[in-house]
Amino acid sequence: MLHKPETKTPIPLIIFLHGSGERGTDVEKVKVHGPLKYVNNNTLDAFILAPQCPENTYWESESLFQLIQKICKENPNIDTQRIYLTGLSMGAWGVWNLAFAHPEMFAAIVPIAGFVDRVPMVENCKIKHIPTHIYHGLLDDVVDVNYAIEIYKKLKTCSLNIALTIFDDANHDSWTRVYDNAKTYEWMFQQIKK
Repeated sequence: MLHKPETKTPIPLIIFLHGSGERGTDVEKVKVHGPLKYVNNNTLDAFILAPQCPENTYWESESLFQLIQKICKENPNIDTQRIYLTGLSMGAWGVWNLAFAHPEMFAAIVPIAGFVDRVPMVENCKIKHIPTHIYHGLLDDVVDVNYAIEIYKKLKTCSLNIALTIFDDANHDSWTRVYDNAKTYEWMFQQIKK
């Protein structure tokens, strides 16, 4: 699903990767959380690309990369210096993998409550130039908060712009307060790819 504001001037693109509960063919599911939910009651001067993962599959970096390239080609008023990647749970896992597969594409990433594969843990400095804000709930009983802490520690050794926010009172849903907060988008929009 692609949210397209009426504009001719170049504006940012936010890519949102949903969690495992929103997989399938009902496209309305991708509006339940994240930026598409936010724009129901707020204005964002940005394109929002929210692909949907088929049932029983996981995010696949190369097909996502090709989709983003296609959307950018079809919409020349996307500012390609301001492409932001965010996701929750399974989507945050997808964020890490896609950012590491194509670090040249993103101006910032915001992974929330995500598992982190071995490759990002080993190749952490590959994305040192991408501003990164990680969020997780301390009480998360689905994805251990230690994934967020470990990748943060690894990135902290080389990253130029890295932040970790752990909500003491949040379980797995640490994303609602992040996506419902205008400051999240303000921070994203300040990041411009160098």
